[in-house]
Amino acid sequence: MAPKHRLYTPEVAEEILERIADGESLRSICEREGMPTRGAVNHWIISDHDGFASRYACAREAGLMTLADDILVISDDGSNDTYKDADGNDRTNTDVVQRSRLRVDSRKWVLSKLMPKQYGDRLDLNHSGEVALSQQTDEQVDERVRVLLAQAAGGGS
Repeated sequence: MAPKHRLYTPEVAEEILERIADGESLRSICEREGMPTRGAVNHWIISDHDGFASRYACAREAGLMTLADDILVISDDGSNDTYKDADGNDRTNTDVVQRSRLRVDSRKWVLSKLMPKQYGDRLDLNHSGEVALSQQTDEQVDERVRVLLAQAAGGGS
């Protein structure tokens, strides 16, 4: 008989998939009362129990898209960015602003690593300049080769 933490039920599996798709981490899901361990869920993925692996992959991708949506929500929410000081003046709550920046940056980093085609840095490998061809004569090339061979043999220049 399999250990209790590895027992699979379709209801628990569906709840895990829904939470993953909503952007919740597997760690936080498995820390909840009545949920299987992360090791058990990983076992379901690896063994593809009841087709769980492909459904998990789809839920994970949906969860990443939720993270992308969260970036806009966090960025647009300025409700706690300022406060009134004792004199009634508006002050910036730098702790809240910095925490929001960290939340956005963390999501951007995760997306760039797990979905690099959509969210990774793009490298422009197109060359738009001209390539200059060497204008050396055959004699100049021969002389340069002789010098390099002499240096390599220890003969100096």
